[in-house]
Amino acid sequence: MSRRRVITEREVERSARAGEKTIDITDAVVTPSARDVAVRVGVTLTRSGAPAADPRPTGRRSKPASPERGTPARGIRPSPSKDTTPAARNTTPAARPTPRPANVAATRAVTSPPSPAAATNVVNKSSATKGLTVALGCDHGGVSMKSIISERLRELGHGVLDFGTVTKEPVDYPDFAVLVANAVADGRATMGVMIDGAGIGSCMAANKVRGVRAAMCYDVTTAANAREHNNANVLTLGAGLIGSRLATVILDTFLATPFAGGRHAPRVDKIDALDRSG
Repeated sequence: MSRRRVITEREVERSARAGEKTIDITDAVVTPSARDVAVRVGVTLTRSGAPAADPRPTGRRSKPASPERGTPARGIRPSPSKDTTPAARNTTPAARPTPRPANVAATRAVTSPPSPAAATNVVNKSSATKGLTVALGCDHGGVSMKSIISERLRELGHGVLDFGTVTKEPVDYPDFAVLVANAVADGRATMGVMIDGAGIGSCMAANKVRGVRAAMCYDVTTAANAREHNNANVLTLGAGLIGSRLATVILDTFLATPFAGGRHAPRVDKIDALDRSG
């Protein structure tokens, strides 16, 4: 799965300053604020690459107009090798959908869960220098999705600090959310990802840790906004609300979207100041 390009307001403003009037957004994710800025600065967002209509035949035989279905138009002789009767046409089997691959993570054997106080550091040494270090955790409801997210992170070249859990035996999500949050707060990890059933409780728990700005995201727009406007450093996901395919797209967007700074910076500073006012 390739990483999708994210168009932010910063890129729109940079294009406007360079005198560019259009930005090609083909196969890109465009944040809402980027669209607003584009309107304000007069930059047009366009999608190119769509093939133009070709008036030439495409190789598919067109059906001539005829007064009766199955009857060839005057002057056109049906091919003797084909049966043109309705019964023959109905014998063509319907196209079968491509079967979806089995969830490899769901069938993978798991080991005993680590205690929150003794979470295991499983940094991928070969990939840690290639990108970010991401703290990863889940409760029993997010075990399968965590395996998929972990594989995706390593595929992107990021190191992973896996804080568990690794079985579906019931555990308490705050115990694992705080491990992920602490790893981000003390600098062991650049970003954090925490997964539970809905993503809400883990977000609440993570945000109790000073220096953490956790965001529960359920689509690409919330993921881009959390990074662009709020400089979120922990992503929480609800395994019971979204599928693994959407979760990986949300992850890609969250990691690829930079903080816009500018007018958003003092607002984020006010969020961080709340840590010190309690």
